[in-house]
Amino acid sequence: MNATSEYLKKSEDILSCVAKQTEQIKQGASWCSESIKVGRVVHLFGSGHSRIMVEEMWPRYGSFPGFNPIVEMSLTFHNQVVGANGQRQAMFLENTSGLAAQIMRNFAIDEQDCAIIISSSGCSVVAVEMAFYFQQHSVKVIGIITKAHSQASESRHPAGKKLQDYSDLVLDTGAPAGDAMISIPGLDTPVSPGSTLGGVLLVNCLKAEIAKKLTDAGQPPTVLTAPALAGSKKSSHLFQKAYDHHGSLMSKILDHS
Repeated sequence: MNATSEYLKKSEDILSCVAKQTEQIKQGASWCSESIKVGRVVHLFGSGHSRIMVEEMWPRYGSFPGFNPIVEMSLTFHNQVVGANGQRQAMFLENTSGLAAQIMRNFAIDEQDCAIIISSSGCSVVAVEMAFYFQQHSVKVIGIITKAHSQASESRHPAGKKLQDYSDLVLDTGAPAGDAMISIPGLDTPVSPGSTLGGVLLVNCLKAEIAKKLTDAGQPPTVLTAPALAGSKKSSHLFQKAYDHHGSLMSKILDHS
């Protein structure tokens, strides 16, 4: 089997793993939709490459307001790799205890909110403490991890905790321990990770289920829709309406009065 065929085959295994979690996905979507229906938000957080799932959820085509994407550039800006704003600093900061609490001081959290926290290893200290913060504020937490990878990984949290320890619901990306899925003859370690694929599948399943629940409840979301589907005029209208809605939600989240 060539490398491409092998990766695609392992991707089918990831798809199968996600499909087996349908009921859990529906449960998470129910919590999220309840938050959105009452005018609150679903907080999204991921450091490192887990940021990808945050931005996949909102804002992009096929998504809608109701989410607070928390993306810290110091934890996710990988482009320069070395030097100022380099990868070493980001990896250090994501395992710095106390940073999550400083991030969350910016937001007025309500027990009607919900949270989705993503960490493939489940061991990022910031992600673990973010989940703990939400649970301390009576907010339900959906943790997205890679179970096999998390089980093989050692937590750097001061108390040895992992994301799943502070999650009310845990979803598994289905990737293997170490994440990389393809072994190349003559190469000591594998390449081509799979957790992002599983994570993107999970958040888009959640998004679809949330949209259905909101629509069934008579509160259909305003979806960011491409001009290719809606025409330029309607597409622009939907974008502006969605952004205005997001702004009104954020005004409440940022209001500490």
